[in-house]
Amino acid sequence: MGFEEIRKLALDTGFSYVTNLDCSTLELRQEVRDMCGANTCGMYGKNLSCPPSCGTLEECRKQVEKYSRGIVVQTVGDVEDSMDFEGMVEVEQRHKKQFAELAEKLRREYPKLLPLGSGCCTICKKCAGPEGDCRFPEKKISSLEAYGIVVSDLCSRNEMKYYYGPQKIAYTSCYLLK
Repeated sequence: MGFEEIRKLALDTGFSYVTNLDCSTLELRQEVRDMCGANTCGMYGKNLSCPPSCGTLEECRKQVEKYSRGIVVQTVGDVEDSMDFEGMVEVEQRHKKQFAELAEKLRREYPKLLPLGSGCCTICKKCAGPEGDCRFPEKKISSLEAYGIVVSDLCSRNEMKYYYGPQKIAYTSCYLLK
């Protein structure tokens, strides 16, 4: 499946923007992973797609190094202002739904797909972790941040905008394809 075919599939799924991902531009940084350890989102050690359950940064790096191509997808939506939490959540939920849907479509062609999403995995309403095992390991989605990736760097290195203005919010994710 070529990029144009994948791009059309992503746009038809509802994403606002799609671009090629040059996997050599991915930099996994310890300081991003350390922010996960600060547990500001409340998922550290609770969600199996998040640190420490998703593996060490070195294990994530070894996994990413197996890929040479991918795509970056983005959902851009309107918000009233920087305090419009309800609007942000609505756009985020739409992005996550589209991301999971496209992952399922791409897995038919790329069974070894590595999806790196926005925020923690929400495939299950309540994660089985940390005590249990993932109920759907083939569908699990770790975040870009869990892998130590700075989203603004990912965008700029792959010719995608990161900021669209004060009344817009963008959620960015990627799929590594093999």
